[in-house]
Amino acid sequence: MSSSLPCSLRTLAAVGATGLLLPALAAWPAAGAAASAEVPAAAPAAQAPAPQAVDVLNGDFADPVMKGDGPTTVGLDFWDGRNQRYSPSASGRTDTAHGVALEKEGNSLRQRLRGVRKGAEVTVSYEDSPAVSKECNASDVVDGQLYTVEGSGGVARLVTTAGDPDRVKGKPGPGRWTKRTYTFTAGENEPLLTFASRVTDSKTHVTCTPMVARIRATEAPVPLDRTVDKTDLGRAEAYKGNEREKTLHNAAAACNGENACVFRPDMRMSFRYYDRARVVGEAFVNCTRNSLEHTRVVSFSERSHDSISQTYAADGLPLNDVAKLPTSGDRAEDEKRIKERPTAGQFSLAYERSWQRAWQWFSSDQRTVVERIQPGEVSWVELQPSRERVEGWFLGKKDDYRLHAVIDGPSRGVPDRLLQRTGPMSEAEKQRCAAARPMTTTPVDAGSAAYSSDKGLLKVAAPAAPAASRSVREIRTVPLS
Repeated sequence: MSSSLPCSLRTLAAVGATGLLLPALAAWPAAGAAASAEVPAAAPAAQAPAPQAVDVLNGDFADPVMKGDGPTTVGLDFWDGRNQRYSPSASGRTDTAHGVALEKEGNSLRQRLRGVRKGAEVTVSYEDSPAVSKECNASDVVDGQLYTVEGSGGVARLVTTAGDPDRVKGKPGPGRWTKRTYTFTAGENEPLLTFASRVTDSKTHVTCTPMVARIRATEAPVPLDRTVDKTDLGRAEAYKGNEREKTLHNAAAACNGENACVFRPDMRMSFRYYDRARVVGEAFVNCTRNSLEHTRVVSFSERSHDSISQTYAADGLPLNDVAKLPTSGDRAEDEKRIKERPTAGQFSLAYERSWQRAWQWFSSDQRTVVERIQPGEVSWVELQPSRERVEGWFLGKKDDYRLHAVIDGPSRGVPDRLLQRTGPMSEAEKQRCAAARPMTTTPVDAGSAAYSSDKGLLKVAAPAAPAASRSVREIRTVPLS
């Protein structure tokens, strides 16, 4: 098996590319910090998803290709531990699955179950058999052989294989295969599945140990948690093979090339939603006795967030260049990162292929709003932005690096909601409207009535001169007594 992508993620990604999963993603839930006021408080709890297949890589132990019937000690692709491998026929099987004998002396066979999230209920199915090695004595296998199977978060189960009482040393055993299941609740993301021999008798030959074959797994995934705020998306994680990396740096650096990594979204954990409404612009308070009408321009913008940068910040570490996605909130800086950061292109390309539309790291717009405000009312504008959250993996094409990330950004799926609102004044606004008009005081005789105006301060036009042609008569003045 050449791909390191879990079956559930590969299948979902392929289906999403056809558009079949868009209705599921297009559901617009909102709860918790990202809640819309429209969602009832008593909304029913989300139902747990149906069990889904988990891709156990190289579960038949066929890779690398085996020559002969074995036993051979070789590192198995995607598994840790060097154990004895037998061909299907040498294992006593009728299918194409190889048998692996679990070596003693503390060695184990282990693999991380990729794509499984913490809290998922995982059921592992497989088959076991007592050793088929010709080195076994009858006493080694007559009552079966002990081994343990354990998943991270679960209890290690001690299992005894079927017995093989008819064995003769020097003759290979027929293989007595028994189907088994083991169920556990994942205690971590990508839980580690481990098989380990418990044969400790020093007289038992190193190859005479219990065998396992045909390992498969299913999971009941954890319900999607839509209450996580975009500013607290959880910790990003990095792996190399079956080992968890202490930091994100090596995995991020491994993706620092145009085609070094691909991003695979986990559509089960990806969704769109309306964010909490917020006021944009100022509130306009009408303190007059008349209706008012005026026009104004409202501007607003949205940015993206990612769990990688949030993990660096939570650890108090400077963000490495190789880990920078266009989520700084600075438009100029983010435009620069889009051009320079390969991971930005890897994510955008995968998103576009899966959902058949382009991803946007940031958005901005403005609207002209005409407001009509009644006396004693307030007018304001609220924005309820549409956003989209995508969870998935950056998968390295070399050295099996995997970097888990959650990215939350403005959605192009549907438009934002712009709410133009009017309503009664608050008590503080009423008090402001009732406040006296600012004036200076009259310090002298402020309470006296006003007296007549001084018209001497006014300029009075001079009378016009008499016309030159007009005769002038003497005017007598007669006293009235």
